[in-house]
Amino acid sequence: MVKTLVKSVREYKKQSILAPLFMILEVVSECLIPLFMAKMVNEVQASGNASTMQPILKYGAVLLVLAALSLFGGVMAGKFAATASCGFAKNLRKDLFYSVQGFSFADVDKFSSSSLVTRLTTDVTNVQNSYQMCIRIAVRVPLMFLFSFIMSFNLNHKLALVFVVMIPILLVVMIAIMRFVMPFFRRIFKKYDAMNNSVQENVSGIRVVKSFVREEYEKEKFSKVSNEVKDDFTKAEKIMAVLSPVMMFCIYAASLLISFFGAKMIVNTGIFDSTTGAITNAEGFSTGDLSAIITYGVQILSSLMMLAMVFVMITMSAESARRIAEVLEQKSDLVSPENGVKEVENGSVKFDNVSFKYSKTAEKYALADINLDIKSGETIGILGGTGSSKTSLIQLIPRLYDTTEGTVYVGGRDVKEYDL
Repeated sequence: MVKTLVKSVREYKKQSILAPLFMILEVVSECLIPLFMAKMVNEVQASGNASTMQPILKYGAVLLVLAALSLFGGVMAGKFAATASCGFAKNLRKDLFYSVQGFSFADVDKFSSSSLVTRLTTDVTNVQNSYQMCIRIAVRVPLMFLFSFIMSFNLNHKLALVFVVMIPILLVVMIAIMRFVMPFFRRIFKKYDAMNNSVQENVSGIRVVKSFVREEYEKEKFSKVSNEVKDDFTKAEKIMAVLSPVMMFCIYAASLLISFFGAKMIVNTGIFDSTTGAITNAEGFSTGDLSAIITYGVQILSSLMMLAMVFVMITMSAESARRIAEVLEQKSDLVSPENGVKEVENGSVKFDNVSFKYSKTAEKYALADINLDIKSGETIGILGGTGSSKTSLIQLIPRLYDTTEGTVYVGGRDVKEYDL
């Protein structure tokens, strides 16, 4: 499936590579900012003169450069990711459209026209959003998590153990939410197809609906499907909404625990310098380090929350990607013969013991034992009630469907000999 979809990236490979590279620049810059802030605080505290400007100016300049690099990396990553994802979606729609153009009527019946419309619109949009998140956030999250975790352990491995406790809690909640949400998204796409089918039937058959005064029935049918889509989305969003308060609880709990144990560590085991008035831990842990580790903690837990968002989007788009890949990988039932005939000698049409059914597993034939010989230049009329397979008969002539049994001749040749 992935190999099928990646083929549509084509001329946007460059942007797809540049977006993660600039995202790496943004993440590295962001992770270095708390470290230099901690050093600035420690130097100011160690100097014993809160008004000294030398460390503030020195580290302030470094922080400005890092902030500018982070901003530049984020802007460029967003630009290239947007270009790559929109271009990918454009190519994907084009590939889908051209693939559908080669379908036989049997292939269209297999997917249904309403489902094909959904795959060309909603499904492609979901895959586009997921692709953009993959080349941006899916790169940012693990890097931010890894760098912040390493920095926290370098500052103080004991306090960093708080994150080791919080991370499993968040992961368990995320996995539980994902397991509940996934079935809803799978059902939603099938109901999208049903809703689009209802709209298509009403638009194409509006005269019939009005002639038989069936407006209220059609409204109720559409309303039912629409409400089912709304209900499933509402249930999924309610479940996903649980993640936000759990996430905030873990962030504030981790900050509170780090502040409590960090302050206790500094005060109880600290060394007071009467000259500078600074308090430092015997192991070198200071107030600046405490503020930095709190910042890294927020970055770690926020990364997990962003990871949950990525998983939700990928889960929703995975079903869309599968549906799109089905269309792209579908091989048409109608295949042109090698060196097929491209010109028709005359307009004669002959049905020789033709039988036809829409599905190989169908019990009954739509047409059975049809023998018909129409000379070139003749004009005939085909009469019959609704559902008597008049259209099916006509569609066998241009080979929109293939006969189940028998042969259709056009211009004295089997229609299967012509190049499609």
